[in-house]
Amino acid sequence: MNKSNIEVRRRITGLFFVLFFVFAFLLLRLAYLQIIKGTWYQQKALENRIREIVVEPKRGVIYDRNKKELAVSISAEACYAIPSEVKKSGDTEEIAEELAGILEMEKKEVYELITKEQHSVWLKFKLNKEQVKELREKNLSGIGIIPKPQRYYPKGNLASHILGFAGDYNQGLEGIEVAYDKQLAGINGRLLVEYDAAGHEIPESTRKYIEPEQGVNVVLTIDQTIQYIAERELDKIMQEHSPKSAKIIVMDPDTGEILAMAGRPDFDPNKFNEYPAKARRNVAIADSYEPGSIFKIVTLAAALEEGVTSKQDHIYCPGHIKVNGETINCWAGGGHGSQTLAEVVQNSCNPGFITLGLRLGTERFYKYINGFGFGSQLGIELAGEATGIVIPENEVKPVDLATISMGQANTVTPLQMATALSAVVNGGKLMKPHIVKELTDREGKTVKSYRPQVVRRIISEETSRIEREMLEGVVTKGSGRNAYIEGYSVGGKTGTAQKPAPGGGYSATDYVGSFIGFSPVDDPKLVAIIAVDTPSGSYYGGTVAAPAFREVVRDSLRYLNVPMRYQKDEKEKTAEQETAVVPSVINLPVQEADKILTEAGLQSEHSGSGEIVYGQIPLDGVKVKKGSKVLLNLQKTKDIEDGKIVTPDLKGKSMRDAAELLGMMGLVLVPEGKPLPTGIAVEQEPASGTLLTQGGQVKVKFSAPSGIDVTP
Repeated sequence: MNKSNIEVRRRITGLFFVLFFVFAFLLLRLAYLQIIKGTWYQQKALENRIREIVVEPKRGVIYDRNKKELAVSISAEACYAIPSEVKKSGDTEEIAEELAGILEMEKKEVYELITKEQHSVWLKFKLNKEQVKELREKNLSGIGIIPKPQRYYPKGNLASHILGFAGDYNQGLEGIEVAYDKQLAGINGRLLVEYDAAGHEIPESTRKYIEPEQGVNVVLTIDQTIQYIAERELDKIMQEHSPKSAKIIVMDPDTGEILAMAGRPDFDPNKFNEYPAKARRNVAIADSYEPGSIFKIVTLAAALEEGVTSKQDHIYCPGHIKVNGETINCWAGGGHGSQTLAEVVQNSCNPGFITLGLRLGTERFYKYINGFGFGSQLGIELAGEATGIVIPENEVKPVDLATISMGQANTVTPLQMATALSAVVNGGKLMKPHIVKELTDREGKTVKSYRPQVVRRIISEETSRIEREMLEGVVTKGSGRNAYIEGYSVGGKTGTAQKPAPGGGYSATDYVGSFIGFSPVDDPKLVAIIAVDTPSGSYYGGTVAAPAFREVVRDSLRYLNVPMRYQKDEKEKTAEQETAVVPSVINLPVQEADKILTEAGLQSEHSGSGEIVYGQIPLDGVKVKKGSKVLLNLQKTKDIEDGKIVTPDLKGKSMRDAAELLGMMGLVLVPEGKPLPTGIAVEQEPASGTLLTQGGQVKVKFSAPSGIDVTP
């Protein structure tokens, strides 16, 4: 009995100790979990309940130099989904169908998005008020709405190639938007929302909003007004000459600041995905071409600086020059005879400039070609800058040196040419071109400034002064007369460059007409270049580019309050009396009619709505006081409403303009010409004023213009 009791006691004692150690272990484990690891497990539990949604910051504003807004961020509601919550609801199909109807999307696309294996997905940006209201009323599981900043460009197409655009996810994609993406983007914020174990949002639960930090603002060097003026003239060029493309740069020669830069075709960055890639290309910095005669400013600068020529020099032009057995003709068939250096520049004489190039020799000439920055990037703050193509110095033959001297063989960009002319006229300093002035914070305080940067000195101040005077002669006496600006001294150079043909050699039909110039001559405030690629009809730089230069620089100088250097004398003022003859604008598009009346010193007033002028008061030929209004009737007359259309006068119009005008009036163009219809309209059948029915045909004979002064 005793032995049995002892055994039982031992077992009980053993069991007690086992239970004691088990409970002690559990207690220690519980203490470890509660005290030591308690905070960690609390955090994990919170993380399982909390869903984090990234809140994007507003991008910084992009301003022009006067703090005018060019790109801003606006808040727009966006719809997102948390796929895991949608899945937990068990109503994935129904939710996809509801969303497809509300968001105007395909059900299949919505279903694929809300079932993705990721934490959250965006469904649609920029919701309208009705969509927001309906989504809130439906309160679909796993579907939420949150304000999301979206980029908006208040000026539409203005400066689109400079600004570029930002995508739906707040990322810069082109232009300044991508070049300064890091600075503009800001720092993301977060929205924290607590959910229960079933995946439903807990009312009145933990909900934390960590505000995003807005990006810094970018202040550009461009001036919105000068940019508008430049783009206005580009649009005129596109309408009047129908080129493949056109580009313009306006620069401050003393600082290298870009005041305007534009190209055509262009695009609206608010709807960038609706335009082809070529429309978004910044042709002012990305396209290189053989410049033609505008490159002669570099040849002249090098020759003057190296002392191989002077103001007293005379160069004879017999109409051609032979280089290593190759004959290169002057654009003037009979030659220019004996010329002073100033006359060589005014006449843009090819043999004259080739003579200067040969005197320089390859080594000395290339010192200036490289010195002005040709063949390399200039470092402007925009992606896509081309370098141009420069024949390697060790491969240049005498005939290459000759053609380079007059602007062939090597290729350049408009930016390189504008920068080179700036150096020529500002006293000889090559300035680094730049388009960003400063960065500012949200309070407008300057974070970083970008100062003008002198890259190197190229020529002396004396050489600069002499060349400015000679380039003024091109405008007053030479091929650049169309760039003349009343009240201001202007210098510049025209260029008409043949484009290389695909199979070798040069095209006989495709040209780039350009003009590069500056004003005023004694103290240049503006440098501008305009290049027009393959215009229809006249293609000479003096006729397609110089007039646009005149308009841009004249209006810009007046806007900048640059004082006139001289006034028209009183006799000229008296000759221009306060009367004007009313021109005929019937059957013209409204914009063209307005332009013609403005040029005549008259105002236009519209009656009715439409695109064609069907009547005018007073009629053409009447003399009225300048500034008088001409009433334009844009409503169809009874004859037209009855199906009868008055045939317009098409003489002098390009084929494109004639086709567009007839198309708007409901008539059909039948072009004729030998060997092919090209140039401008010279004859038409039936004659203008004839009544035709809707769909009637108008035969128009087109011919290349004759009697135009050939300007290099």
